[in-house]
Amino acid sequence: MTKPQTDYTAMMEKWRADREAALKTARAELIAALRAVGVTKMIAEYEGYGDSGNVEDITLQPNEVTLDEDLTRKLEDFAWSVAYNQHPGFENNEGGYGTLTWDISVDSITLDHADRYVECSHSYDEGL
Repeated sequence: MTKPQTDYTAMMEKWRADREAALKTARAELIAALRAVGVTKMIAEYEGYGDSGNVEDITLQPNEVTLDEDLTRKLEDFAWSVAYNQHPGFENNEGGYGTLTWDISVDSITLDHADRYVECSHSYDEGL
């Protein structure tokens, strides 16, 4: 008997489609909740390396708006998921970091992302 081949490309495409659908749903729920409390802009700073990471800070505009713990957690999860969806695996090895800016008034997200890497230059000379 032969083993069936695993179609990793199809698996990744399904993962991405499922992720995008979940993000679309979360985005609609969050924008309604944020607009209801008067948020006009959200800025999330995130960082990941060594196989882990998280959202480091969230800033809201106007500054006087505060969110409850549940909404804050959902917003952090959403920001991380958007970054991860655009740059899967960025938290591995040296990692990456960035800023997600969500203009709530026009529902536009900007992602400014950087990946870290190690660069090596090696030479070997024998019998010179």
